[in-house]
Amino acid sequence: MNHSPEKPFLSTLKGNVQSTPPVWLMRQAGRYLSEYREVRAKAANFIDFCFSPDLAAEVTLQPIRRFGFDAAIMFADILLVPIALGRKVWFVAGEGPRLEPFDPVNYRDLDLNRMEEVLSPIGETLRRVKPELPDETALIGFAGSPWTVATYMIEGGGSKDRWNTRVAAWSTPHEFDGMLDRIADVTAQYLIMQAAAGAETLKLFDSWAEGLPEPLFERVIIRPTKRIIDQVREAGVTVPIIGFPRGAGTLYPRYARETGITAIALDTGVQPEWMREVLPEGMPVQGHLDPAVLMAGGDTLNREVDRLIAAWSGRPYIFNLGHGITPHVPVAHVEQLLARIRQGE
Repeated sequence: MNHSPEKPFLSTLKGNVQSTPPVWLMRQAGRYLSEYREVRAKAANFIDFCFSPDLAAEVTLQPIRRFGFDAAIMFADILLVPIALGRKVWFVAGEGPRLEPFDPVNYRDLDLNRMEEVLSPIGETLRRVKPELPDETALIGFAGSPWTVATYMIEGGGSKDRWNTRVAAWSTPHEFDGMLDRIADVTAQYLIMQAAAGAETLKLFDSWAEGLPEPLFERVIIRPTKRIIDQVREAGVTVPIIGFPRGAGTLYPRYARETGITAIALDTGVQPEWMREVLPEGMPVQGHLDPAVLMAGGDTLNREVDRLIAAWSGRPYIFNLGHGITPHVPVAHVEQLLARIRQGE
């Protein structure tokens, strides 16, 4: 098995510009693939699916076999960490995740000692996937960032405005930050375990980073992200770390400079010309095609692919979406996307 940094994805994360940008898609293992749906039907529920290494490894590999993406991302979910912290998580069909709402005042109740016991199946998934990948394909591990995980824990599920979470962050700052620290510490343990199991890159998803005033962004996004990355590095883990503070807007540059990330993943609302000026020089960029464009396909898709590749020309760039692929995207549109990106090869 070749672990050379010359894999296009890893080479880009080292700061090298590729003539053709490497490409993978968030949620590339998912319901838009018929083979995924067949495997998913074998699990009783979504949590069991994530904790079944044979099933999770299979769906991780499916988009690599079909499309030849430059990286595989392990199949799991950001809400496995709350389970490791001792919280109950379940998924309701057609509605999404549900959790028992948690009050940050009780942050000391979050268990810091169950990560290895609870999340060891995820490490096994990585160990199963790694030897099955082509030599040129990298393997990505990931976790949710503390703020995003906390929003689900406090709200009891997804929320449009994260109101209860935002109020708690302002009204009980000591307890709220204590909660974030506990999430961060277990997340760091989890990422260290993933790297030991074969992940060649790690990614932190802060899916609900948008709309925060700068003082709160500094407290709940930058500070706990840096806490995680510092712990991961102190443990001797050297693999690249991609940060994705979706919706960070004008605060992207601070996140890029202050957290310790290797590369920045961008959402669909970013203006490349501005971002090129404000990001640290040479920092690799990932993103940021609108998933709706992938759904639309046709000439629109080709134009947007060309626009993004041109916009990031001369900078280390990984082609991806600005959020996850949607379940009803035609497979033919993904094939068109890849053909357009790789047309010069």
